[in-house]
Parts: sequence; structure tokens; C-alpha cells
Amino acid sequence: MAWRIKVQNLLVQACGVDSEHYKAFVRAERPGVYNGSYDIFLRARAVFRAAKEDYEGGYMESARSLIQAEVFEDELAQAQELLGKGYYAAAVIAGVVLETGIRELCDRHSIPHGKLDKMNADLAKAGVYNALQQKQITAMAAIRNSAAHGKPEEFKQQDVEDMIRDVGQFLAQHLPV
Repeated sequence: MAWRIKVQNLLVQACGVDSEHYKAFVRAERPGVYNGSYDIFLRARAVFRAAKEDYEGGYMESARSLIQAEVFEDELAQAQELLGKGYYAAAVIAGVVLETGIRELCDRHSIPHGKLDKMNADLAKAGVYNALQQKQITAMAAIRNSAAHGKPEEFKQQDVEDMIRDVGQFLAQHLPV
């Protein structure tokens, strides 16, 4: 019985509660009129294997990437709107999007998470992007940090506009959908 809970939890985490894999698993674990525990196990195992194949084949990753791209786009649009109203918190939002994208790149390249500077250096060292891109990320992180610490004298509005644009371009280039 414990295996059912573990598999169910894994499917929810990997696929989502509304996924076909999860729904099929729930249906498969329902006892029928003429079947016992072993039959339920075989049906549930088949669903789990199908989900595993889809995961290993990268089919679930593409859906995740689409959702993530949509969220990034919405957050950058929000940053642009805030900047248009004179709020430098836009740099903080764009910086969060950047750091989240960097973490995702680290995951895709099996690089451990850490501070942004360390992840940035590790990604450049791994050849995910070049030293110029690394320096650009460092500069964007500095703008974000200045905005987060209430130091607007350390950057200009144009810097934040460029940052929002550059974060979007970086994500489009390195985390394509």
C-alpha cells in the first residue's frame, strides 16, 4: 500500500494533479469486480512506466518549459510596466526572473545551485555561454542588487530598460521553448 502513495505523490510532483498520467493511475488503482491486488498492481505499474517513458523522452519537459516561459514573459511585462511608472523595483523583478532562469540552466546542465555569481561562473566554465555573457549577467545582477538595497543612484532608468530586454533575450536564447 505504501508504494501506491509514493507513486501517486511522484506523479503529482512530476506531472501534476490534472495530468492524464495521474488520472490514469487513480483509475488503475481502483479495485474491480474480478481483480485483486496483483491486477491493480499491474495496471498501476503500466501507468507509472508510461509516465516514466514520457519523462525520460523529454515530453514532460516541453510542457514545463512552455509554462515557465509564459511566467517569465508575464513577470518581465510586469517589470516593464512598473518601470514605466517610475518604480525601480522593476529591476528586482527582472533580476528574480534572471536568477530563476540561471537556476533552470544549472538544472539542465547538472550544475549545483549556489549564489548567482557562482552559478554564473560555473555555467560559463561549462561552456553554456561565453565570458561576455557571464559579464553581462554580472552587470544585470549588480543593477538588481542596487535596486533591492534602495540605491537608485547606482543605475539609470535606461539600465533597467536594457536589463529587462536583455533578460528576455537571454532566456529566449538559452531556455528555448
